[in-house]
Amino acid sequence: MPFRIRFAAAALAALALALPAAAQKDKDYEPHVGQPGKDVIWVPTPDDVVDRMLRMAQVTANDYVVDLGAGDGKIAIAAAKKFGARALGIEFNPEMARHAQRNAERAGVAGRARIQQGDIFATDFSQASVVTMYLLPALNLKLRPTLLAMRPGTRVVSHSFSMDDWEADEVSSLDGRRAYFWVVPAGVAGSWALEYTGGGSTERHELALEQRYQKIEGSVTLGNLNGGLREPQLRGAHIAFAFVDNRGVRRDFTGRVSGARMEGSFRADNGTEGRWTAARK
Repeated sequence: MPFRIRFAAAALAALALALPAAAQKDKDYEPHVGQPGKDVIWVPTPDDVVDRMLRMAQVTANDYVVDLGAGDGKIAIAAAKKFGARALGIEFNPEMARHAQRNAERAGVAGRARIQQGDIFATDFSQASVVTMYLLPALNLKLRPTLLAMRPGTRVVSHSFSMDDWEADEVSSLDGRRAYFWVVPAGVAGSWALEYTGGGSTERHELALEQRYQKIEGSVTLGNLNGGLREPQLRGAHIAFAFVDNRGVRRDFTGRVSGARMEGSFRADNGTEGRWTAARK
């Protein structure tokens, strides 16, 4: 037998022996608490905290949940199994990712929950409606611009660690552990041309909004003065505010933000009702 053929046959035989051994090694892989990862050590989130995180986000079967740093996959699996959601876990360690996918298969949710190997800072998860994570403060801050750029109304839950000066909309405590919850706000800062129609008349004013995450304040131009907004609120894409006009009439506005446009309905305390729109200037 020529040397080259003998060499090729030997290489194929060695590969055939190595593949089952590698597969068995992967199958036998079991993570241990405290093992090092790319950016954090692995410490699993307790089951009761996982449940609270998903309930804080009010996960339903209509949601697409993405868990950043999925570990053994328990959050993605719980989202699929208990709430019927589609779920994706992103895990950097390839052995851990395969182990987590096997956990999903054993839980009977592989059709709805998938764990993929990937870098959370390089993977596109912009289509998620819910994002969960158990990372570290520095990593949360590194992710914060990406999260704030997501679709308004996206819900974000973090085990143990906050987002610094982006205040949480809710903080839950359970057995000494904390879970933080945010709703990604629409971007509304700037000047808007406000128009509202009701009671047979149409009025136009300039609306000025300042924003710090989900907290907003502002004013409306009323002739030669700027009237302050009362009770301005922003939750995801939903906005509400009120002001008192030059006749002493208070109007309460509620609506929805869609890019450079807002629209909704208003009600005045004199009984007038109508519709309003605002376009970014």
